[in-house]
Amino acid sequence: MIETVHSYALTDEKSIEKIIQSEYVNINHVVLGKGEALPIHEANSHANLIVIRGAVTLALDDQEPHAYPAGSIVSAPYGTRMNVSNQGEAVLEFFIVKAPGPEYFTK
Repeated sequence: MIETVHSYALTDEKSIEKIIQSEYVNINHVVLGKGEALPIHEANSHANLIVIRGAVTLALDDQEPHAYPAGSIVSAPYGTRMNVSNQGEAVLEFFIVKAPGPEYFTK
C-alpha cells in the first residue's frame, strides 16, 4: 500500500485537529460553534481556508471582518494577522491548508 489514509472527526463540537504536519504542507481541521473563535495570530505560512460548512468570519490585518460561506476557499499570505471566528448561526467547519509547511519559514 503506497497511500497514507488520514481521518478527521465528524462532530459539531469545537475541535482543532492537526491532520498532516510536514515541511511541504500542513492540513488542519477546525470545527467552531456559534460565537467561538481561534486565538488571534499571525499566519506562520501561506494559509488557505476551505470552508465546508457554515460561514467563517475573517478579519485580516486591519481589514473589516468578512464572512465567507461554505464552498469558499480564502487565502491569506504568510505573516497576515488573522482573527478567525464563527459569527453565524450554524456550526462552522473548515480545513486550513498551509503550504509550504511553517517549517519552511523557520530555516
